[in-house]
Amino acid sequence: MAHDAPVAFITGGSRGIGRAAAIALGRSGHTIVIGYKKDLVAAEQVQESLHRLGAQSTVARVDLEVPSDIAAAMHGIGEQFGRLDVLVANAAATAVKPIMALGPHNINRTMAVTINSFVQLVQASVPLMHGRPGSIIAVSGIDTQIATSNHGLLGAAKAGLESLVRSLAVELAPSDISVNAVAPGPVDTDSARHYAGEQWPQMEREWIERTPARRVGLPDDIGTIIDFLASPASRWIRGQVLIADGGFTLVTESVDRFIAPVEGNTAGKWA
Repeated sequence: MAHDAPVAFITGGSRGIGRAAAIALGRSGHTIVIGYKKDLVAAEQVQESLHRLGAQSTVARVDLEVPSDIAAAMHGIGEQFGRLDVLVANAAATAVKPIMALGPHNINRTMAVTINSFVQLVQASVPLMHGRPGSIIAVSGIDTQIATSNHGLLGAAKAGLESLVRSLAVELAPSDISVNAVAPGPVDTDSARHYAGEQWPQMEREWIERTPARRVGLPDDIGTIIDFLASPASRWIRGQVLIADGGFTLVTESVDRFIAPVEGNTAGKWA
């Protein structure tokens, strides 16, 4: 079936950063395929939001640990739209625990969702992007660069994802398919609050103290970057990992130590 509007498929598109990416891409004229695993209601709520924006959308249930699910979802996109212009590999799954407490099943699941599924998604997406500029965007994280409590496994998997991004950017360049990643810092999402539990207020406070932008990131902060990486304005960016953290990784201590006000100069002027 022929489809005129560019089509974007977002894994984990029913909430958090995935939802924000769906809204941003829908607002810029894309037809959105909202990938979800369990929560159909949440996916349909994203559809409703997109409908209010005048954007077309559909939902696709896909368990990224199951190769046949991925194959079925990609086949469905081809059958329904006959094209794919943007792939956003956003969904993640891991065991939030110290490395020494991990079991083989934790490792297998994390790698399946982060690495295996990404390769399969890309392999199935490229034929659907044939003849047009395409964009592949992976959602990584700053845990690939700095040790983050209970994120050792996910950080390792995401580091592998970033390596794939660099190699694929070269492999797919002749087909005019750009491949990049965005690495968010701390972001206020439902899943972040869930894993933090009662420690959320303390963690949020500590993150703000370490962030020059003086707040925790929002899903929309990342969604707009994903939309940019899918736009013609970003075509000269290839194989890059864009850190989007409000400056969190720039410092090792409270930002207040850098920007203490000068006496009699509280307006921020030169002393």
